[in-house]
Amino acid sequence: MATMVELSPTGEQNDYVLGKPADKKTPPQRVPGLCSVRYGIAFITHFCNFTLLAQNAIISITMVAMVNSTDHAPHLNGSSEELPAGLNGAKHEEASKHLSVKAPVYNWSPQTQGIIFSSVQYGMVLMQGPGGYLAGKIGTKKLVGIALIGSSLLTLCIPLAANLGLAYLLATRAIQGLTQGTGYGGQLALWQRWAPPNERGRLCSIALSGMILGIFTVLLVGGIISNSLGWPFVFYIFGGIGVVCWILWLILVYDDPVSHPWISDPEKEYILSSLDHQNGFLSSLPFLVAWTIGILGGQLADFLLSKNFSVVTVRKTVTTLGTIPPATLVVALPYVRSSFITTVTFLTLACGICPLSQPGVYINALDIAPRYASFLMGTSRGFAHSSAVLVPIVGGFFLNQDSEFGWRNFFFLSFAISLFGLILFLVFGKADVQEWAKERKVTRL
Repeated sequence: MATMVELSPTGEQNDYVLGKPADKKTPPQRVPGLCSVRYGIAFITHFCNFTLLAQNAIISITMVAMVNSTDHAPHLNGSSEELPAGLNGAKHEEASKHLSVKAPVYNWSPQTQGIIFSSVQYGMVLMQGPGGYLAGKIGTKKLVGIALIGSSLLTLCIPLAANLGLAYLLATRAIQGLTQGTGYGGQLALWQRWAPPNERGRLCSIALSGMILGIFTVLLVGGIISNSLGWPFVFYIFGGIGVVCWILWLILVYDDPVSHPWISDPEKEYILSSLDHQNGFLSSLPFLVAWTIGILGGQLADFLLSKNFSVVTVRKTVTTLGTIPPATLVVALPYVRSSFITTVTFLTLACGICPLSQPGVYINALDIAPRYASFLMGTSRGFAHSSAVLVPIVGGFFLNQDSEFGWRNFFFLSFAISLFGLILFLVFGKADVQEWAKERKVTRL
């Protein structure tokens, strides 16, 4: 194994020769960068997040095809001018049967579509907190591996579940949400052991940016696959991708550098010497609080509705409660840094209170456009996940500019963005079905 003297800069070697022992806490400098095990794990985690978010968002684009009945004769206008060329009489009947076999169509109301889309979210909310805790107990590799293969197999089963009935589909989606929530909450523990403090921004950005790419890819190619092969193949393709990702995860990812069989000694020593060991319970505590408050937030919203508050008032009230207190607590962090307990409390509450917005702006698409709720919610969630990529980059920029007050300035920027978004929702937010989203009655000829 290489010694610290061999891996230290020239200045440190000279100090050692002069009788001054090298600082053992100084990480070695000559270690692989981009072509290293830790970056490889970041790219595999990127692929993992790509898979989970893509599988979560598939139904946002396939729902249109799953309920679209314009390809079937009973739903077409009687005029022959409305029929595609060559689809008259027996040919049209034969083509309709072929399309029905290739891509079944279901008679789901807009309300049912909204329930189908949201069924996966409950499990995600429930398991992100426990997922972070379980990762510290059984290991990130096992936990995220189970989540990945579980979500992928359930994705492959969704077309079958839809054919069996609505209850089977809802159950499949709900269980899939549990697996995906476990994967999201559990993977952050990986960087506690793999990411040196000065590289956490880069490594986490690489890993988390897979979420955005997953949403983008599904929205880009999902429609093409639905039109050419039928909507079930969107689930089959991305489910298969998930299985491949799971295999790579099992082979290449390990919980820490010590247990990894192929990591070089210099890189292992570099990572281990630069890490400060964190408490797994403290890391998972915000997710546990968020899980609890998220459930209570839904109860609060329904309670206010039962007291004859208008829907728009309830949506804006809970959104405000889930936005202003967390942003204020984050801004206050630089001023309480002398107290460890107060800092941890503020961080925990700031993360935990945010889910109060879930029964507010999060589900507002169901109020204003039930027909397009799945697409709107999927797209908005994809846009929101861009923060996972931007935050580490912007945070690193602020710290480079001012190491003493960088965090304070970054927190103020976060507060301003949160306040700006809230003001937009309070001013322009609606809770009634918009004209462009209302169903139009088709007059038959």
